[in-house]
Amino acid sequence: MKPVLRRRPSAALVISLVALFLSLGGVSYGVATGFIDSREIKNNTVRSKDLKNNDIRTLDLRNNEVRGVDLRNSTIQGRDVALNTLGTDDINESRLGQVPSAAQAGRASLATTAMTLGSLPQLAPVDVAKGAAPATLFSLGPLTVAGACVDDAGGTRAEVRVQTTAAGASAGGDTASDASLGPGDGPLAVAGVTAAAGSDALLSSPVVAAEAGNTLSVSGVMSLEADTAGAGSCRFHGHLSLTGLAIPAG
Repeated sequence: MKPVLRRRPSAALVISLVALFLSLGGVSYGVATGFIDSREIKNNTVRSKDLKNNDIRTLDLRNNEVRGVDLRNSTIQGRDVALNTLGTDDINESRLGQVPSAAQAGRASLATTAMTLGSLPQLAPVDVAKGAAPATLFSLGPLTVAGACVDDAGGTRAEVRVQTTAAGASAGGDTASDASLGPGDGPLAVAGVTAAAGSDALLSSPVVAAEAGNTLSVSGVMSLEADTAGAGSCRFHGHLSLTGLAIPAG
């Protein structure tokens, strides 16, 4: 037999072999170039320990690149969500619980008379002629608040008076107060303003408060106007904050 001649491989053979190795070793080539995409990673093999902590910048959730099934339950925290990015479309409001401070607001519906700030009773202006009988401004259970227009040394005085039909009531204002007002005490003038004879009309806005027991109370800013024009007259109006069952004056 003739011996097999040994020759160096040709350049064409070397190039063919290199191309073959590169095609078979795609992953190694990817490492060499510094770029690995999803095609070079076996499904379900990348774990948490393979990722650098606090180093992932973005997750493309919109295009379903990362889905809820890929995230472990109860692992995403508030610090992992960009500030001011969650909106109403991202939150199921029906599953939100009641915030602690809303508990008291929720119990407001149990009040005897529920009122919003915009529906607080507003006393319409009531005019009373000087020397006429006092006009009832409003009533709250056993409490009655009236406006009187009386002569004061020739001038005109507008007075707010509180009266009660129950024992243990109280009332007060800028001119007088009584912590133990009762049925036998009669009307108590708790606020007033006087316009001297011949002077211009005077306006005052005192705070008036009254209470009957622990369940009925009223407080508010009253507007009193005393006018000496003609025979003299007074005007009363204001805003009130009530607790209990309000019975507006007719």
